[in-house]
Amino acid sequence: MNIPVYQIDAFTNKIFTGNPAAVCPLDEWLEDSLLLSIAQENNLSETAFFVQKQGLFHIRWFTPLKEVDLCGHATLAAAYVIFHEIGHKENTILFHSKSGELSIKQNKDIFTLNFPSQPPTPCTPPDTLLEGLGVKPQAVLAANDYMAVYQNETEILDLQPDMEKLKNIALRGVIVTARGKSTDFVCRFFAPKLGINEDPVTGSAYCALAPYWAFQLKKQHLHSLQLSKRGGEISCSINGERTFISGKAVKFMKGNIFL
Repeated sequence: MNIPVYQIDAFTNKIFTGNPAAVCPLDEWLEDSLLLSIAQENNLSETAFFVQKQGLFHIRWFTPLKEVDLCGHATLAAAYVIFHEIGHKENTILFHSKSGELSIKQNKDIFTLNFPSQPPTPCTPPDTLLEGLGVKPQAVLAANDYMAVYQNETEILDLQPDMEKLKNIALRGVIVTARGKSTDFVCRFFAPKLGINEDPVTGSAYCALAPYWAFQLKKQHLHSLQLSKRGGEISCSINGERTFISGKAVKFMKGNIFL
């Protein structure tokens, strides 16, 4: 059995930047253990698998350690493959996923993800989180991930978290964020319990970041930089209970998996 595989750099228009994701189109679903083995072999933060049924696309995402309920950059990467490699004729793709219906619209070289908002709420930070971050934040909130808010961009850049301690937090991962110097806000994302010490660009994190910064800055449309080594640029906005996350993507590699 041969399975096509693509590696797409998401939230960038230049290879070797943004967040790389593997994408595997399937004719039908394989055993979960095999999907996880493929993700482990790809050894990227996420591998997206999709199956097309009656014009609809069903999508799942796997880290090297487990399946996750939502992933932004790998959804963008899957959309790139569907539009540019499979030849989808419409300008919108509808995905069915564990997080409900997700859509992506293409406008020239910009892809816009329509995802559910996940507004974070203030919480008492656990000791493991504070010890893992090493530098006390101004505030801590929580949704699917913890969100630690810092005073400025320099603090975000200088953070050197203890990943072994962050493996023990209760939630999926940790977003660290602050107002940006040249953008509305900046962020980084750590998820060592999923096998991802630092994710280069984390689309799903903006489901929490966008509602938070929209309220703080009294702005509906926002521009952000994720300050990982590879870096990534995202535009986002809020519309009711939905978050719109926009960025570009570029193909790095195309091949086949032989099973």
